[in-house]
Amino acid sequence: MDTAATYIAWFVICVVPIGAIVLFWMVHVLPEKIAHKRHHPQRDAIHTLCLLSLAFGGLLWPIAWLWAYTKPVGYRLAYGTDKHDDYFHEAGERAKAGELRRPRDRQSPCGARRDGAARDARRRSSQTLRG
Repeated sequence: MDTAATYIAWFVICVVPIGAIVLFWMVHVLPEKIAHKRHHPQRDAIHTLCLLSLAFGGLLWPIAWLWAYTKPVGYRLAYGTDKHDDYFHEAGERAKAGELRRPRDRQSPCGARRDGAARDARRRSSQTLRG
């Protein structure tokens, strides 16, 4: 029984702190991953805040989390876009590779064509009904 307790104690002393550190790190990287996924224009600043949060024991982490989910209001006014520069580089590479999907027909959300074809079809159908 003492040997089992010794092994459990060594496991707790060695593995649990490493697991806690890894979990702490993964939680603190989440705002950076969210900002990257959402193409946040201030992604680099959020990354820096996440690193500072690690140094300050997690006190800045909620700010980074909120910042990753917000859209900067004045950023688009100042810089003309609300996406990170990497978004446009990735989109350009996908366009060169032919991976961007093309729009089918120019249709409105309700399915009617915007180029006047729906209007013409309605006219024709109303003329045939009148006889």
